[in-house]
Amino acid sequence: MLKDIVFASPVEGYRLKIRYEDGVEGIVDLGEMLSFRGVFAPLQEPDYFAQVRVDPELGTVSWPNGADLDPDVLYNMLVPQSDELFSV
Repeated sequence: MLKDIVFASPVEGYRLKIRYEDGVEGIVDLGEMLSFRGVFAPLQEPDYFAQVRVDPELGTVSWPNGADLDPDVLYNMLVPQSDELFSV
């Protein structure tokens, strides 16, 4: 897919409002997705989670400690893929 995130902003809880270069935008809830272990442990603190930024080189969201998320996974959370698209 290879679509870059161009905007990210924290919203209530462990949610992010994100926008992709193709105009797709929405809110993703990371609370159920993240384990909050290892590199993601600091994100459990709301003030740290709010330090999210867009990494222009990776085209995704990241935090000061280097934690980042796959932009394709987040895109699929906003635009679910239909099995019908792949049926023959």
